[in-house]
Amino acid sequence: MGTTEQQHHGGATDVIAAPLLPSSEAPPRRNMFAFVCATLASMTTILMGYNLALMSGAGLFMREDLGLTDEQVEVLSGSMNLFMLVSILAAGWAADAIGRRGTVVVANAFLMVGALAMSLGGGYFSLLAARFVTSVGVGLSVVVAPVYAAEIAPASSRGLLSSLVDFFITGGILLSYVSNYALAGLPLRLGWRVMFALGVPPPLLLAAGVLAMPESPRWLAMRGRDGEAEAVLVRCSDTPAEAHARLEEIRRAVAAEVGGGVWGELFDARPSSPMVRRVLTNVLVLYAFQQASGIDAIVLYTPLVFKQAGISSNAAVLGATVAVGAVKTLSIFVATFLSDRLGRRPLLLASAAGIAVTLTALGITLCVVGEKTTDAAAAPAACVASVMAFVAAFSIGLGPIAPTYSAEILPLRLRAQGMSLGIAANRVTCSVVSMTFISLANTITMAGCFFLYASTAVAAFVFVSVRLPETKGRSLEDIGVLFVK
Repeated sequence: MGTTEQQHHGGATDVIAAPLLPSSEAPPRRNMFAFVCATLASMTTILMGYNLALMSGAGLFMREDLGLTDEQVEVLSGSMNLFMLVSILAAGWAADAIGRRGTVVVANAFLMVGALAMSLGGGYFSLLAARFVTSVGVGLSVVVAPVYAAEIAPASSRGLLSSLVDFFITGGILLSYVSNYALAGLPLRLGWRVMFALGVPPPLLLAAGVLAMPESPRWLAMRGRDGEAEAVLVRCSDTPAEAHARLEEIRRAVAAEVGGGVWGELFDARPSSPMVRRVLTNVLVLYAFQQASGIDAIVLYTPLVFKQAGISSNAAVLGATVAVGAVKTLSIFVATFLSDRLGRRPLLLASAAGIAVTLTALGITLCVVGEKTTDAAAAPAACVASVMAFVAAFSIGLGPIAPTYSAEILPLRLRAQGMSLGIAANRVTCSVVSMTFISLANTITMAGCFFLYASTAVAAFVFVSVRLPETKGRSLEDIGVLFVK
């Protein structure tokens, strides 16, 4: 493009300076500042996966060292999901009151204290109290991290950055499996304590990093701090023009949103409330389906499933468990890098279909093992392959996309509180699955459990097909129109 252009008026030629190519028309760049900030916030959730799955191996040693009963170990394993409800329901209020960044810092403090208390625990009740402290930190982080990532990310990479939450949760699960395997040879009284003590340094380091990142621009705008919000948007947008457009959209959204909190919207008769109720219902159901797929039954009871399939060696069971964790972690990369290219709906649909197929295959495998009509080595191999395929199917869609999609569709003013409700529904469903699996397996067989979970995946597929529109590439403030009827 030249720097001048000519206009002819009645034979005269006027030379008019043409505007220089604005910087907003420069080729978009993927914003590394937004990536670093979203990563720091999301890394807090690595302690969720670590502490949740660590009990699958540590409980074996705690039972013997402290004389705990099977029921006490089961409560310590599953109670985290129930304890988490306290901070999950308070996280939305905290995120709105002290900011997204401040809430992440508080979460790290609870995680550090909880890990230290677990490593020093001398009995059942002290461990239960330590588990509660840890759960408070986990609940705060799992709500606020996806909210912060969605609010700071540009539209071009929001799917990737919001998916980091589940990536780090899964990474924490893998680390716990590795920790169980690597430290199993330590003296009985020392091994499980070291496992939990390894969770002390990360929150301290993460809190320091989080303090260096900016507050969410949308939270700043909600507080009338538009200048600070604009400064953050300039740093975390792909182009200056996008930063300006995002700020204007946020201003309009803040100006348009009036009224009470989530509960007020649910029972309000104003014209905007039906749309909000549809959004909140979709968030609650999507989060519930995520756990109704049975993922935590696999995370917590993989060794039991493998033993049921005929793998008798503890070393082989723990080794296969590590392999499952590695497959789960690697599979999340598919969703992380494809959600902004293919969209949210295709990945959710593929995930639900894959879960239904793989859980059915796992159930059939366990039925065949029960009939003793197959080769002794083939059944365990088929079981391990089915479990790996299941966690891969879960990790390409329902796992990472559920928090991404939920954070995207919730209105600005209700985003933190709405995520609190969604994750509360998620944890309640998880508690039901994790604390009934053994009893249910004794009633309808373990294969029957997986057939039941497969049927919920079919229901999830139908739900996504009917209720969830695509959100890829839209601004957060524009997504609400998809739910207006």
